[in-house]
Amino acid sequence: MKNGFWSKTLFASRIKSEKVRLGEVLFGYWLSPTLALLASGLFTSGFLNIYFTQYLFVELLAEGGTWQTAVNVFLAVLPMASCVPIVLGNLFVGQLIQHTYTSCGKSRPWILASGLVMPLAVVSIFAIPLVSDPASNPVLTMVLTALAYNLFFAVAYPLYYTANSSLVPVSTRNGKQRGVLASVSNMALSTGIGIGGMLFPYIRKWLIPDTATLFEQRLSWFWIFLVIGAMCFVALVVQFYCTRERVNEEIAGLPTEFVVKPTVHQQFSAVGHDGFWWMSIIFCALFQFGCTMRNLSLPYYVNIFHGDFVEKLGGSGSMQSLYTFVGSIPMTIAALLVVPLSMKVGKRPLVIVGLLIDVVGSTLCFLQGDNVVGVCVGVALKNLGAAPGSYLMLAMLADALDHNEARNGFRCDGLTMSIYASVMIVSQPLAQGLFNALSAAGTNQTMSNFCYIWVEGILYALLAVMMLFFTVERHLEDDRKKVLSAEHAALSAANGDISQGEGAVG
Repeated sequence: MKNGFWSKTLFASRIKSEKVRLGEVLFGYWLSPTLALLASGLFTSGFLNIYFTQYLFVELLAEGGTWQTAVNVFLAVLPMASCVPIVLGNLFVGQLIQHTYTSCGKSRPWILASGLVMPLAVVSIFAIPLVSDPASNPVLTMVLTALAYNLFFAVAYPLYYTANSSLVPVSTRNGKQRGVLASVSNMALSTGIGIGGMLFPYIRKWLIPDTATLFEQRLSWFWIFLVIGAMCFVALVVQFYCTRERVNEEIAGLPTEFVVKPTVHQQFSAVGHDGFWWMSIIFCALFQFGCTMRNLSLPYYVNIFHGDFVEKLGGSGSMQSLYTFVGSIPMTIAALLVVPLSMKVGKRPLVIVGLLIDVVGSTLCFLQGDNVVGVCVGVALKNLGAAPGSYLMLAMLADALDHNEARNGFRCDGLTMSIYASVMIVSQPLAQGLFNALSAAGTNQTMSNFCYIWVEGILYALLAVMMLFFTVERHLEDDRKKVLSAEHAALSAANGDISQGEGAVG
C-alpha cells in the first residue's frame, strides 16, 4: 500500500493520546470487534452447522439413501478440506501486513479493507438458496456452498482477524495497558459467541418460525445475516478510526535504510528457534480448538435433557440459552478480575489455575449426567476456568513477540499473527468437520456428549502442564530495555550522531 494515499487527513486516527484511554478500549477493541465478529460468533455457536443440516440440506438428509450419505460426507469433508486454503489465506494476509508501511500503520489499513469483504462473504453463504434449489440442484448447491464457505473462512475472515489480532502487540509497549487491550479484544469474540448462544435461539424461533415454508425460512436466514453484514461494515469503519499503532509509530519517521525488513525465511528462522513462541502458538491452537468444540457441540449436547422443567423452559433450544447464560456469568466477572490478578500473580500461574478449574468443571458435567442443576455448576466452572486463557492469550503471545524482537532485532508480527489467526480460524471448520464425522452430524448423542465434555477437558489438562515451562515474563523488563536502546541508536544514526547503518530496527 502506498503511504501517500494513507497520509491524507481522511484516514487519520481519531485517537491522539499517547496512552491507551477508555474510548480506544471501548470502540476500538470491544464494541467494533464484537459487531464485526458477530457472524463468526454465531457460526462458532453451531448455527452455521444447524443452517446446513436443518435448512439448506434438510430435504436431502430427510429423503435418506445416496443423497443423505453424500451430504453427510460433504459436511464432514468440507470444513476439514478448507483448512488448507484457510492456512494459506492467513499466511498471505500476514505477509501483506508485514510488508505494509503507511502512516496509518500496518494493520489498520487492512481492517478498513475488510469492511468491504467481510459483509459480502457473510451474506454469500445465505444467498445460495436464492441461486440454486438444493433439492433439484444438489451438486450445484454443494459447489456454491464450498465457494461461499471458503470466501468467508479463507479470504474475508483471515483478512480481518489477522489485522485485528495484530493490533494488540503494536498498540503500546506498556505491559499493563496491553494486557487490558488483549483481555478486551478476546472478550469481543466471547461476546459474539455469548450473543449467539443466549439470544439467537429465541431470535431464530421468532423470525424463523417452524410454521413457515422452507423457502421462507431460508429467506429469513438471508435477511438476518444481511443486517449482520451491514453492522459489520459500520463497525469496521469505526474500529479503523478508533485505534492506533504506537509501536510502529516509533520507527515511522526513520529513513527506510534504518528499518530492518526481514525476509520470510528470516522471520521463520527467528520464531522457529524460540521456545516461548512455539509454546504460545501451541497454547492458542489447542485452547481455541477445545473452546470451539465445546461451543459447537452444545446445541446437540442439550438434547439429553428432558422433563417438565425443560418443556416449561421452552425445549432444548432454551436449554442452550440457559447454559450459555450460566457460562457467561463467570466469564463476565472474570473479565473484570483477570487483568488485575495477572498483574499481581503473573499471567502464567493464573492461566494454569484456570485450566485446572476447567478440568474440574468437565468432570462434574460428566458425573452429573442429565441433572440440570449439577451440569449448571459444571458449565459455570468450565467457563470460569477458560476465562484467564481466553483473556490473556494475546497478551502472552505479545510477550513472546517482544522477547523474540529483543533476541533478533526485528519484529515478526505479520508472520506470527497470520499463524495465530490460522490456528484460531481453522479451529472452527476443523472442529465442525470432526464433530460431524464423530457424531454423524449430531445424531450420535454419546459422541456429542463426549465432544462437549471431554475434548476441552483433556486438552486443557495437557496445556496446564505445558504452561509450567512458559516463563517469558521474567525476561520482559530486560527485553524492553534492549529494544528501546536499539531504537535510540537507530534514531541517533538517522540524525547523523553515529555512523550510518548501525542499530537498525524492525
